Amino acid sequence: MAGRWIERWEPEDDTFWRETGRSVARRNLFLSVFCEHVGFSIWSLWSVMVLFMGPAYGVDPAGKFFLISVATLVGALVRVPYTFAVARFGGRNWSVVSSLLLLVPAAAAWFAMEPGTSYTTFLLIAAVAGVGGGNFASSMTNINAFFPLREKGWALGLNAGGGNIGVPVVQLVGLLVIATAGAGHPRVVLAVYLPLVALAGLCAALGMDNLAPVRNDKGAVREALREAHTWIMALLYVGTFGSFIGYSFAFGLVLQTQFGRSPLQAASLTFIGPLLGSLVRPVGGRLADRFGGARITLGNFAAMAAATGVVLYASVDASLPVFLAGFIALFALSGLGNGSTYKMIPAIFQTRALARGLRGEEAAAYGRRLSGAAMGLVGAVGALGGLAINLAFRQSFRAAGSGTAAFVAFLACYAVCSAVTWAVYVRRPARAAASTAPEPAWAKV
Repeated sequence: MAGRWIERWEPEDDTFWRETGRSVARRNLFLSVFCEHVGFSIWSLWSVMVLFMGPAYGVDPAGKFFLISVATLVGALVRVPYTFAVARFGGRNWSVVSSLLLLVPAAAAWFAMEPGTSYTTFLLIAAVAGVGGGNFASSMTNINAFFPLREKGWALGLNAGGGNIGVPVVQLVGLLVIATAGAGHPRVVLAVYLPLVALAGLCAALGMDNLAPVRNDKGAVREALREAHTWIMALLYVGTFGSFIGYSFAFGLVLQTQFGRSPLQAASLTFIGPLLGSLVRPVGGRLADRFGGARITLGNFAAMAAATGVVLYASVDASLPVFLAGFIALFALSGLGNGSTYKMIPAIFQTRALARGLRGEEAAAYGRRLSGAAMGLVGAVGALGGLAINLAFRQSFRAAGSGTAAFVAFLACYAVCSAVTWAVYVRRPARAAASTAPEPAWAKV
């Protein structure tokens, strides 16, 4: 696929950015948001399909949790190759291919969603739906290359938030179908998304661009793998994005299983949390631009721990209103933290460039190179956090019939993430802050 290639791209050059770069970058950003949005919808499709799977399907709650866990796992694993596909094939070219690939799981679900289909078939189709999770990694890597450092928080937050909102949108579509056609018509949901997938591929083909300066750099991958900050940020992203995607996939099932909600009742509540989490993600990026990603992230983890305490209390007390309030707060905070943690990644590698004695465009190019490679790794590990959440719920419900034990584990996770953020990025020991700059870029950008 030849595509359209832009040979010169220098977003840190103010004149270039003002006269040429900004308009091109924003066009690619908005089309990227749409493609990623559809990808997230297909990735989270099975959080909706399980609500349609009544007793006639013969799948118990543990089996349903495992279905969405499989989709989460595959979505996490494919993020690594998807990240490097942008450099190999071009951002526009890969957006076309990755969007059209979503036709496979959507069409397969169309044929399979009826009683009598084997559980193995459902597992395979849920696994294929995981390719939608890979679109996030390639989209973020692509958009990261388009924008200057000073605007990355806003751009990455908007790109990711617009993609994340695909989760509540597909859940809203499921709610409308259940409320109007009934829980026996899951194919109506798929009838909505099949043409949207085709439209996403068409928009990418007609309106997006490839950046020639972004080339596949195996050295950058190896260097990012050796960099301790890549893995520290991956841990923090487990706490934020892992929470968002894990809770998004599991929320409806938790309401059905622990609080006895019907499919319609569960669907009428499921979308609220993911919607808030998606909408505030750009806010997290913007706050990080202004006050520093590390400071926002630390405060966010502390607030997530507090909200988990509320959910834990409500789970033990069987109070649905308190449970909903705490859980929705968790969604909003996870979205805010998604924006602030992802903003930290390019700032960290910009600081590493300064520590190596680089300056100007050379430092900016080094930061883009390493942060682009690290984003795929961080995104993949972070999505595995969603798998851990779904498996924790599955085990908790299987052993005790409630999610209480799982919430205790989540509380411990947020405590660890808070401690790591403070120790490495807020307290700023000399080893982490070693740089010719008086303060690390992640603390002030």
